[in-house]
Amino acid sequence: MDRLQRSAWQYVAEVLPPAELPMLAAQALVDGCDSPALRELAGLPGRSDEREIRELFVQALHELGVPLPDEETAGRRLLVGLAAGLATAELSPEDVAGRLSMAVAARTPEEMRFLSVAVARGEDTGADELPRWEEALRAAARTLTASSALAAHPEALPDASPAGSSPRSQGPGRGPGP
Repeated sequence: MDRLQRSAWQYVAEVLPPAELPMLAAQALVDGCDSPALRELAGLPGRSDEREIRELFVQALHELGVPLPDEETAGRRLLVGLAAGLATAELSPEDVAGRLSMAVAARTPEEMRFLSVAVARGEDTGADELPRWEEALRAAARTLTASSALAAHPEALPDASPAGSSPRSQGPGRGPGP
């Protein structure tokens, strides 16, 4: 069920491409989860109609009692997941900066600090400044993961697979997405 819980917030944060949902459903069946919509979704090819895939995924979550989080919670879990991935060396600082184009949200001071340090890495950051930025980002990641209740949940950890991107983001200097 952890896989489906993690996928629920990734789906809301728009970092889980619809084409990956049928395979995720098949993996959930192997994990022991079962529902009519989950079986139907697992049988679809990834290139199926995105609307149908999305509807079946949401229905499967409903049938299995897995709630879809609100956008803010999903964005905060994404942010904490990125921090946890950096703190455990599953992600590099560059990976984190690259994934910030996705939907993220920050509410606590620790979340805002991590996000502000991560976005401070600009195109014009010189090679001599890079180690200082990387260490500041790692320190902010450690502080965030130590302080966040979201990091205590397995579903808050990042998925090792490459994530899609979303045009929406929320954080310092950014407005809410559509």
